[in-house]
Amino acid sequence: MIAAYSATSQARVNAALELLFKAPLPELARLYEAMHYSVMIGGKRVRPLLAYAACEALGGKAEQANGAACALELIHAYSLVHDDLPAMDDDDLRRGQPTTHKKFDEACAILAGDGLQSLAFSALLDPRLSDLSADIRLQQVTALAHAAGPAGMVGGQAIDLGSVGLKLDQKALEQMHRHKTGALIEVSVKLGALASGRAEKDELKSLQTYAQAIGLAFQVQDDILDVESDTETLGKRQGADIARDKPTYPALLGLDAAKAYALELRDQALHALRPFDAAAEPLRDLARYIVDRRH
Repeated sequence: MIAAYSATSQARVNAALELLFKAPLPELARLYEAMHYSVMIGGKRVRPLLAYAACEALGGKAEQANGAACALELIHAYSLVHDDLPAMDDDDLRRGQPTTHKKFDEACAILAGDGLQSLAFSALLDPRLSDLSADIRLQQVTALAHAAGPAGMVGGQAIDLGSVGLKLDQKALEQMHRHKTGALIEVSVKLGALASGRAEKDELKSLQTYAQAIGLAFQVQDDILDVESDTETLGKRQGADIARDKPTYPALLGLDAAKAYALELRDQALHALRPFDAAAEPLRDLARYIVDRRH
């Protein structure tokens, strides 16, 4: 079931994303090519899927979340472009393809990431993508700016870079990942819920609990795959975190305990969705998928 839902949602967000990469000047063709490459070379589109599923769980139509879905994928792609740079993680491979700074060059990759970040906020306001009230758009922009910035994803990356070689306890490790990975996953659910136009306080609270659990589960599973999978399957260098001496859940808890923790987080997420009816089934399937995935 999740495979069919994913395919439909991926096609929807990819079609919407293609509207955003038209260079306004010939001189900008290479920059827009790099931006397009960074977003469209692949990816599971988990964050857009969560936005669509949250919107539908509250009775909205998936298309109402197109702006949110595009914005989330653009922010995610920008973060990967910058994370892969030599000054950060210095990776050569992403989604089975050369990273943006390898395909183009380092300066172009920096500018492409910058462009994707600003384009994300334009997407939330683009009338071609969604027809939402000004109040809902304002709430979405505010939430995304907080989640993507120094209080969220960027702050998590700063903590991550500062933690190389350190022995973090579980509380500190979770704080890092609730920022670095969890903040964008959490806001994915919130933006989708807001797009429905039907989000009530209690529902948003339950969805936040769900999103916090799957956000952490996503990172735990990533750490597990960095140990168990291979470069070809992952589409990026396997064992990179171990090689960089980064703190991970398998290193802290042990591999079996890390797997058990991922399942515990999945169950927490499913429990948070108890107040919702069958319309939330894609959210439930996504929680299961996040801990079952192999790449």
